[in-house]
Amino acid sequence: MAEPHIAEADISIIAETFRLLGDPTRLRILLVCLDGPRSVGEIAQTVDASQSLVSHHLRLLRAARLVVGTRKAKQVIYEAADEHIRHMLTDMIAHSAEEPDH
Repeated sequence: MAEPHIAEADISIIAETFRLLGDPTRLRILLVCLDGPRSVGEIAQTVDASQSLVSHHLRLLRAARLVVGTRKAKQVIYEAADEHIRHMLTDMIAHSAEEPDH
């Protein structure tokens, strides 16, 4: 099978996305954001991490366009950026649950 033509810039973006998701805390944060809009406090409580750590990870996830934040009064509410992110993660979850073909 021939390698699909993907621009080098896109390869770099995809590699950086997977590198970011290689951190278990960041991955948990993104999974929480799949369930719908959440405040930093809600995310921190769900993933059992400090709000400052969650905020740091959210900044990285936002810069990578994996989450979006919407300001509501004094809070920022975060959610997965789009359906591509949801599909990527749900496909990986399904893949990890499959039995190996040995």
